[in-house]
Amino acid sequence: MAMGNDSDESTLSDEEYDPVEEVQRVIESVVQFGDYRRTQRRECHNLVRRFKLMLPILEELRDIPQPFTKNGVAWLVKFKEALLFAKDLLQLCNQGSKIYLSLETETIMATFQKVYEKLSQAFGGVPCEEMGISDEVKEQLELMHVQLKRARRRTDTQDIELAMDMMVVFSDEDDRNSDSAIIERLAKKLELHSVEELNIETMAIRQLAEERKGQQIESTTRIINLLNKFKRVAGMPETTVLDDPVAPKMLERSTSLVIPHEFLCPITLEIMTDPVIIASGQTFEKESIEKWFEANHNTCPKTRQPLQHMSLAPNCALRNLIEEWCVNNNFKLPKKYDSAKESCPGKEEIPCLVDGLGSIHLEEQRKAVEKIRMLSKENAENRVLVAECGGIPPLVQLLSYPDSKIQEHAVTALLNLSIDEGNKRLISSEGAIPAIIEVLENGSCVAKENSAATLFSLSMLDEIKEIVGQSNGLPPLVNLLKNGTVRGKKDAITALFNLSLNQANKGRAIRAGIVAPLVQLLKDVNLGLIDEALSILLLLVSNSEGRQEIGQLSFIEILVQFMREGSPKNKECAASVLLELCLNNSSFILAALQFGVYEHLIEIKQNGTNRAQRKAMAILELITKSEQI
Repeated sequence: MAMGNDSDESTLSDEEYDPVEEVQRVIESVVQFGDYRRTQRRECHNLVRRFKLMLPILEELRDIPQPFTKNGVAWLVKFKEALLFAKDLLQLCNQGSKIYLSLETETIMATFQKVYEKLSQAFGGVPCEEMGISDEVKEQLELMHVQLKRARRRTDTQDIELAMDMMVVFSDEDDRNSDSAIIERLAKKLELHSVEELNIETMAIRQLAEERKGQQIESTTRIINLLNKFKRVAGMPETTVLDDPVAPKMLERSTSLVIPHEFLCPITLEIMTDPVIIASGQTFEKESIEKWFEANHNTCPKTRQPLQHMSLAPNCALRNLIEEWCVNNNFKLPKKYDSAKESCPGKEEIPCLVDGLGSIHLEEQRKAVEKIRMLSKENAENRVLVAECGGIPPLVQLLSYPDSKIQEHAVTALLNLSIDEGNKRLISSEGAIPAIIEVLENGSCVAKENSAATLFSLSMLDEIKEIVGQSNGLPPLVNLLKNGTVRGKKDAITALFNLSLNQANKGRAIRAGIVAPLVQLLKDVNLGLIDEALSILLLLVSNSEGRQEIGQLSFIEILVQFMREGSPKNKECAASVLLELCLNNSSFILAALQFGVYEHLIEIKQNGTNRAQRKAMAILELITKSEQI
């Protein structure tokens, strides 16, 4: 291979440095990443797919005689820098905090746009002639440049249901337990419901906090608070994350002493003193796995596989190994506390409190229902125990009690109990739905809000969606949406969204007059419920009654306004609603054109989210067809 005369050229052509090899190594390291976080998974897979398409081009570049010119090497260096920038983003989406990535979806999507911009610039400045690149490879590079340029603005947004759940969970109105009803669903969406997943998330959040170096404390605290909500649902101990390590301090007594991984309980990450084997063959600390089972779980915390039985078998061999290791390493096992004394006081209180619900003395009833409301909010074990002690039937009966405070406590206790999946069906089977709707119509302000939240929680089950609809539960929810407090409107709109997933309930909601208050919410930007209102309207517009009710000129004008000035999600939803209207009635096309929709459709087609672009192109096609008729 020929050597250049210039000293810099000689350095660049050193056989130990192969710029193409360097670039290929970066690409190969990226495509070896495993799965990505749910909220950015599609975007990551799209980017990685483009990386894979670059490998054949690099193979072609390998055949080009080296050394490359300075400009050629400079281009490869620029290309590598763009790839490393993309690699950092993909690594964040592969290993970063799932809660953070969900909370900062728009920021992450903007970073994807920067990645495509850098890659597009790199592929747009290839010195093909200087490097002696063949016409065939040149065509491949130009095609990649076009694809990257086109992809630069085509990013998806998170799904609407996830966005609504996050809105409820991070609401500042945190003086009650209404948000807890969606914690389990949110945990499943973010894939944070197993012990292993939550331990990994804890470490990811600690890494995030360290990188922030004391900045953005409020945001970090909100993320940690949601993590602890997920941990409570999973039956795990909470952690402050910032102060406490994932493994307890007792494991860090000596920096040179490393406790064997198999000696640690997968749930608590503490060294085991009483290891037991469960049906899946996995070993846990006895006390920890008992708490897991008491929380109404019937799966293995580590593998998530269903268990055929809940029997525990002592792992004597492992216990002997742990004791022997402790003696050899002068490690003192932690003292075990008396679980009977330290366990939740509700275990002893709840049976008596359930009896108190049926007392003939008003004050005793009031104290009992208030205490059950508080205990059922604290943890999953209490929610199961209240149900097992027969607490649900008397609570349902108290919904019809004339004392407003007892009624408020009763409906809120049922809200807390409904977080447990099994309790949802028990509450419904006791005939609670009509009684909850009665409180929604005639209760105190707080009782109405909590009734709406309870209907939202219960309607996670499809069969209960239908029961609520048949029990005439939509009209009072619409009334709360129209006339309630800000918190009441939020509870009502989340419940109505969930219930409107049922086809029959769409017509019921429309006949209950839901469209007018939804349109009013679109006009009141201060309430912050625009995305939620548009989401429900998108559900309703698939119904013929809904299209007739929604398709007024004033509403078309509002949709066009959001397509002009709204956020990416606003534009996506507005375009989706308008398309559904236009598909069923061509007069809506003319109305939208009168309000200047055409230029906004062109802008969305070029710069909108993937879904928004598809909707915009479909509307433009309808416009073209209408002009040809």
